[in-house]
Amino acid sequence: MSVHYDCIVVGSGHAGCSAALAAVEAGCTSVLIVEKAPREWVGGNGYFTAGAHRTVHGGLQDLLPIVGNVTPEQVAKIDMDPYTVEDFTGDIMRLGQNKPDAKLVMAMVEKSREAVEWLARRVDIPFILSFHRQAYEVNGRQKFWGGMVLSTEDGGKGLIGAHMKALEKAGVEIWFESPAIRLMIEKGAVTGVVVQADGKEVNLLASSVVLAAGGYESSSELRAKHLGSEWGKARVRGTPFNTGDGFAMAQSIGAKLVGDWAGCHSTCWDANAPGDAGDRELSNQFTKSGYPLGIMVNIYGQRFVDEGQDFRNYTYAKFGRQILLQPEGCAFQVWGADMVPFLRKEEYGDGITEKIFAGSIEELAERLLEKGLKDKECFLKTVRNYNAAVQNHRVEHPNLGWDPTVKDGLSTQSTTGSLQLPKSNWALPIDQGPFLAVKVACGITFTFGGLAIDPNTAGVLSKETNAPIKGLFCTGEMVGGLFYGNYPGGSGLTAGAVFGRKAGGEAAKLAGKLVK
Repeated sequence: MSVHYDCIVVGSGHAGCSAALAAVEAGCTSVLIVEKAPREWVGGNGYFTAGAHRTVHGGLQDLLPIVGNVTPEQVAKIDMDPYTVEDFTGDIMRLGQNKPDAKLVMAMVEKSREAVEWLARRVDIPFILSFHRQAYEVNGRQKFWGGMVLSTEDGGKGLIGAHMKALEKAGVEIWFESPAIRLMIEKGAVTGVVVQADGKEVNLLASSVVLAAGGYESSSELRAKHLGSEWGKARVRGTPFNTGDGFAMAQSIGAKLVGDWAGCHSTCWDANAPGDAGDRELSNQFTKSGYPLGIMVNIYGQRFVDEGQDFRNYTYAKFGRQILLQPEGCAFQVWGADMVPFLRKEEYGDGITEKIFAGSIEELAERLLEKGLKDKECFLKTVRNYNAAVQNHRVEHPNLGWDPTVKDGLSTQSTTGSLQLPKSNWALPIDQGPFLAVKVACGITFTFGGLAIDPNTAGVLSKETNAPIKGLFCTGEMVGGLFYGNYPGGSGLTAGAVFGRKAGGEAAKLAGKLVK
């Protein structure tokens, strides 16, 4: 059995959907998505996100036309700085220690604003300003911070729901439970893909194939091989179907691998969350990103990261690894009563996470012993030393005030005494009860290593010639070279859309159907 399509996309996540829709818009008349997962797992990792999109923008007035949750009364009370090409590029390069492919980064950043506009206008993605994640109210004004301001209504669920409606309207087919097993190639060009459908191999001919099948984070074997044996303890945040299949297929026809194969996006994740897959109901609510408001300690009561090193969306994707490297791969986040109201309700609300309350720090230590704390006295000493260091800094800098929307300089370091491991910003004493602690682990989101692509076309490059393999494109988490070690929050969904659009446009060219 052989069927011919203008374009076949492997994977039904945000990036794959973007590629399929872009292919139709560019002129393709027969587009198919093949998806390994059953229908109830549609959407890949995009479904499990908060829907955050980082983009270049000119400030509030630039984004108001594409968001649906801002009233005229609110507009006058919002503070939002523009986010430039230089800002976005600088963030990716800074967090990646200047290792990301500069041309690839620039190709993504320069098209980011155009991509979110396209998503809003053509795909009808329900964008909102991310008041709940990226803004704090300060002196009656909503102040956005950390460069990222857009998310989607109902998070990843809303994102993928909008894609599904758009795909249906565009006439794009989706085959579920139809894993791609190998690429078809003839005279150096990809001519289609072989899928397993209803227990049989089906040859699907196509002018082009777009790989959007995600990374390898759901495979414990590949995690151990590339990231290290300790990654067996990591919890999979999203789909259980991202097991590196796309890489194996591409490698088998000579595709070039690049990027940070020992790196990944990993976050502070609820220690009681499922291990091998995300929960499609609670989804991103297992994230526990309130650590800048308090401290994190391991099971021996020792701090192990600078919780105030940078804004949360510049540190959250690397702190999961730090938790995993602690004894037993878990930790406790701890706050005083004054900071509890600032914790995001969707992450720390009743019924979402196990909250450990106590009237005093001594009582909290006792309660934490029941949850895995091994050294009560060390924990109490850590809190005492932290509080003393905060107080010493306050004495020397009486004019500094706490402000979660800027790096406020409230720290643990002073001339009279400093901690070996500082908290560089937002350091307030943990001395007001009732106190709260939450147990966290490492949640792995996606892996950073991937395929080499042409930044302008998203064409997959050959290992042998370093030139694009005709008929093969790539987008989403399979793209290598974009992120190293860390990542500015919201960049992944944006990259998936940018390179998905490029791939879709090129697919129409190869099919000879490009709309002028």
